[in-house]
Amino acid sequence: MAADIGAGHRFQKIAFLSSGSPEASATCAMLADRYGNAAMDEADVVVALGGDGLMLQTLHRFMTKGTPIFGMNRGSVGFLMNDFRDTDLIARLDEAIPSVVHPLIMEATNAAGEVEVALAINEVFLSRQTFQAAKLRIAIDGKERLAELIADGILVATPAGSTAYNLSVNGPILPLNASLMALTPISAFRPRRWRGALLRDTVKVEIDVLEAVKRPVSAVADHFEVRDVVHVEIRMDHETGLVLLHDPTHSLDERILREQFGY
Repeated sequence: MAADIGAGHRFQKIAFLSSGSPEASATCAMLADRYGNAAMDEADVVVALGGDGLMLQTLHRFMTKGTPIFGMNRGSVGFLMNDFRDTDLIARLDEAIPSVVHPLIMEATNAAGEVEVALAINEVFLSRQTFQAAKLRIAIDGKERLAELIADGILVATPAGSTAYNLSVNGPILPLNASLMALTPISAFRPRRWRGALLRDTVKVEIDVLEAVKRPVSAVADHFEVRDVVHVEIRMDHETGLVLLHDPTHSLDERILREQFGY
């Protein structure tokens, strides 16, 4: 049941969502008792209590609705989350700064010719399925740019996702408002010194799997996996905007900037 938030506030119907951990669940029950708990399909804001995994799940859940998400860290890393406080929630929501992120669209064709479509908020990556390295051909907007990459795989990351898997494989950190995508190899063997590329977020990336039977490859959009792919197309979905809310002193822009200086 939704509580009477009072006129003049930014949001009137709050829905609380827990990651399911004991700490998150206890917090969720406490806040729901204090502020009420609107139905998910009626809420004008969602407060997600958990870690970055829950935030990604919540963003996917509300992908087509555009409901703003305010996360509070009841998990471990919590890069996408605000700090947890059990006071002044309404004031924090009133003052929160929105960040709009756009997902990637992955169209993956498997060896049987079946096409799977999925959205990714962080990244789309291709990865070898066996002990043998993958062999990949890369084209941008239909023009071949790399005839053969031998590597564990490759990924395309959004600015919001550039501090996740992309960063762990030494890809560049992108400012949130940059109109760019990061194309980053995963443990490249040949060309040995190729570090990837920065691409405009209007291009289409096409990846063909060479020797697909001998060297099988899977494609993953966030948590959705397609096995034995032979061709993958990746582009930014500019028509879908996902809204994250952050405290003015804890904006996603600021978090990304801090990551670039190593703290």
